[in-house]
Amino acid sequence: MEKNTGIKRVLKAGVYSFNGLVAAFRYEAAFRQELLLAVIFIPLAFILDLSSLERVALIGVTVLVLIVELLNSAVEAVVDRIGLEFHELSGRAKDLGSAAVLVSLLLWAYVWMDLVLVGRWLNAG
Repeated sequence: MEKNTGIKRVLKAGVYSFNGLVAAFRYEAAFRQELLLAVIFIPLAFILDLSSLERVALIGVTVLVLIVELLNSAVEAVVDRIGLEFHELSGRAKDLGSAAVLVSLLLWAYVWMDLVLVGRWLNAG
């Protein structure tokens, strides 16, 4: 098997990444829901009167949720590929991936509430 190098490797990696995004959109309802949140909240970060650092934080945590969901979906796909019968370690792997998504969503909610709601409320008073 010939190894791809240089620009060919970069182009193939781009194709694989695009295919992964398409698969996530097609097969993962949670990814579609979180992508919808990103489509709403990322433009909102540009509309609100924020500092550059605040904007980066809001967009960063929003993108982080998508990244964690993609990794969770990858773990689930590998576990399901190995076998559909119950195994304690398979269940643990899926639960840990789900917990990672939950933690990223809690961080997302905290950062958005702190910077947008609490931060604006305190500055207004």
